[in-house]
Amino acid sequence: DKPRYLMGVGKPTDIVGAVERGVDMFDCVMPTRSGRTGQAFTRAGPINLRNARFAEDTGPLDPACPCPVCATWSRAYIHHLVRSQEMLGAMLMTEHNIWFYETLMADLRDAIGEGRLSAFANDFRARYAGDRGETA
Repeated sequence: DKPRYLMGVGKPTDIVGAVERGVDMFDCVMPTRSGRTGQAFTRAGPINLRNARFAEDTGPLDPACPCPVCATWSRAYIHHLVRSQEMLGAMLMTEHNIWFYETLMADLRDAIGEGRLSAFANDFRARYAGDRGETA
């Protein structure tokens, strides 16, 4: 059985579905490209930090995320950086998004190893609003 590679697929829900269908490897620019444009991936779905509603939001990008960005900076500060086109904003968003994707893949590997991939995928889809619009 050879590894299966899927190029260019990047939405988290699409990745979960592809893993369910036996895909092993992915290659996409979505976490970095989205980060550069102000979009953060969260467990509840994507958020766009360019939106004015984040100007005074002192919470982390994703309250459930233990990454260094979420542990250190607020949505309001990152909103300011993104709106001001400061390079640090894109860097922080990219770091967080890569962390999100790495965590998603680790969670998928764990679910496969524990024989609960289907349950994990169903739970992920129920929580993730990425295909239904912005959350949080």
